[in-house]
Formats: sequence, structure tokens, C-alpha cells
Amino acid sequence: MARWIQSRRRPPSAHGDRRSEGGGPGEGRRGAGGTERAAQAAERLSTLRQVLAGIGTTLDADTTCTELTRAAVRLAGGTAAVLRRGPDAVPGYGAVTGDPATLPDLRWACATVREAAVPAVGAAPVPWLEHARAAGSGAALSTPLTSGEDVYGVLVWARPGGPLDRAEGEQLALLAERAASHLRHAREYEQVSRTAGDLQRALLAEPGRPHPNLDVAIRYLPAGRSTLVGGDWCETVRLHFGRTLLVVGDVMGHGLESAVDMSAYRSSLRYIASADLPPHRVLRQMDDIASGEDDRRPATCLLARVDPGRGQLTLASAGHLPPVLIGMDGAARLLSVPVGPPLGTGLGGYESATHRVAPGETLVLFTDGLVEHRGEDIDHSLARLAALRFTAGDTVDTVLESILGRLDARHAEDDVAILAARPHIRPGPVESGAQSPAGR
Repeated sequence: MARWIQSRRRPPSAHGDRRSEGGGPGEGRRGAGGTERAAQAAERLSTLRQVLAGIGTTLDADTTCTELTRAAVRLAGGTAAVLRRGPDAVPGYGAVTGDPATLPDLRWACATVREAAVPAVGAAPVPWLEHARAAGSGAALSTPLTSGEDVYGVLVWARPGGPLDRAEGEQLALLAERAASHLRHAREYEQVSRTAGDLQRALLAEPGRPHPNLDVAIRYLPAGRSTLVGGDWCETVRLHFGRTLLVVGDVMGHGLESAVDMSAYRSSLRYIASADLPPHRVLRQMDDIASGEDDRRPATCLLARVDPGRGQLTLASAGHLPPVLIGMDGAARLLSVPVGPPLGTGLGGYESATHRVAPGETLVLFTDGLVEHRGEDIDHSLARLAALRFTAGDTVDTVLESILGRLDARHAEDDVAILAARPHIRPGPVESGAQSPAGR
């Protein structure tokens, strides 16, 4: 049987079996066409990947919508716009790329938003809806921006000329799907940022009022735009006999966690300072409280007790930079202060130093964000501040604005808190019936 089957086979022609050699001329043309189609498909896929990568580069919803319409126009030509949905949405088309006159009637787009938000019972989701246009007037569609059960609006696209190709509609729907996912992330980020902002505003307590014999100005500049308050803070506490305790502190780290710890340090300071202890003993008690809490972040802190009546200034530091005193001639100099360990370490060892301060002189306390630069020695940073000169008669607010401007503090790499205080003698007794306290 095997010999019979083989004998019935067609013998190969003189040119060989063409099926084994890849087919005849017609089949070769079909193979070349398939290669060309594969190359075109690969090119379209590469373009699609590129435009998809350009959507959602930020967590800003407006930017995402603009990226979506630009991607749609790049992919299919024509004009694209977004009709947003939500409490903050602006009526009308937004993020328009192309000629707005070619877009379909806004009422039709609004209807598609409503249909996407409340689909018919039992109806399958529709990736896009085509706008009924006269023959030859072009094509238009809307595809919803949906992620899960949330609808953020619709992408509306239109172009003059020929009808819509199904592949184009599917690609535009894919762009809308990708953009909707990023819009969901943007909305979630906005909600988290709003909650964090509310908490930060609650933590941002106003400093106390100093005595009338002390002019005080305070500035706080958070690093970046997303934070209202971090770990830097200033405080003033009124003491007996016309004295005021000035405070500046800096909790290690950034963001909301540092702000929470800052609020805790601030509360303990107000409680301890009410006992009218010397500055170094205030730091000692603050360190004892902070070191007893395992999750409390360490912090640096500088205390300055100003006594205008006696012309005295008492300083104590917990790992903080020294203050600057601006004389009546406008020259600035750094004041020496013994530096102890940061608060929260439990090491203690704080000491005080006393300096003379005359009416009209200006004391400036600040956090390291004011002067520090990455890669620069801190002594050079402090020398830059001390080299500044000021005009006699400037108010404390003017002094602060001058420092912030000349050191470019509004572009600092870290949060900046700065306080300026200037004593002056008030006529009459400081407090009725009060005597000046003995040296402490």
C-alpha cells in the first residue's frame, strides 16, 4: 500500500515544488503586502504608546485634560475638548485643542455626560457615541471619562471630511479611559491635600502677644506649594515684669507629621514658660517631656528672654543656630550662645548666656532654612547673614522683608521661620505695683 500511495503522487516539475519554495509570484505579492501592513500596525502602536505616555504626567486635573485633548488631536487630527463633570466643573468646553467651531452642539455633549452617569437599566456600556451629521460634513464623537463607577466628564472630538473609522473611535476611547484613571488619582490627591490643609490650618496657632515695650514681627515661609505649615515655628510668651520670651524652633523632617510634633512642642513650651523659669530650665523640661514619647521627632529650639527695662537678653539653645543683633548703626552681628543637644534626645545639659540689648536694637531669630544652602558650610551661611547692613529707622517688618529678599528666602530649600524684636522703653512703671525681679 505504501508503494501504491507513493506512485500516485504527482512528480515534481522541472522547476521544483513551488509550495515548498514559498509559492508563486502572486503569493509573493501577498507576503510583501502583509509585511507592509505589519509595519504600519507597528507604527500605529508606537504612536499610540507615545500619546498614552503623555497623559497624566501630573496630579493636576486641568493639565490632564489638556494632555488628553492634545493626544486625541495628534492621534486622529481634528479638534478635541473636554466637558467636565463635578462640583468644581466650569460650564462649557474646556481644554480645547484645535478649532472650537467644529465641535458639536454643547447640549448633545451634556446629554452624553448624563447618559454616562446614569445608564439605562440593563444597557451595556457604550465606549463612544457618534454625532449625527450630514453626509460629507465630517465626523464627531463623545466618549465618557469613566473610572469604575465615577464619571468625570466626556471627551468630545470632531473633524471635517470623511466618516469616523472604527479603529480611530476605539483609540480615542482608550485615551479617554487612560485620562479618566489619572483624573481619579488627581481628585483623590486633591481630597487628601484638602484634608491635610485643614489639619495644618488647625495646627497653625497664632503666636502670643508680647509686652507693649517690645515690637515684634514674624514671617513663616513653607517650602513648596503643597504645605501650609511644617515643623518650623515662632512663639512669644508674656512673662512678669515686662519681660517677653521669644522662641523659634524647628522639628526635624517635613510635612504634616512634623507639623503635628511642632504643635506638641509648642503646647509644652507655653505650659512650661508660664512658670517663668530661666530659658535653660525651660529647655530642660521640654526635653524631658519629648524624650518620654517614643514617636516624637527631635527638634532644635532657641529661647530669648528679653527684659527691656534692664536692657538684658538671656539666650539658651537646644541645637539651634545663634541669633543676630542689629545695632543702631545698621550693622549686624551674631550673638554667642551655649548650644545643648536637640530636644527629644533626653541628654539635657542646657545653659544660658546673657547679653546687653539697648532700645532700638533689633534681635533676629530664625530657622536654618533662611541661611542654609546644600553643599555650603554653615559658617559661610551665617556670615552671609551677618554681613547684611540695614538702614537706621527701619521698622521690624521692614527689616524682615529686607532679610527675606536679600537672602532669596522665598526660594529656600527648606521651611523658613523668622522673628524680629526691638525693645523700647515705655514711660512709667512696667506693671502697676510691681518691682523689678532679682537676677535669676
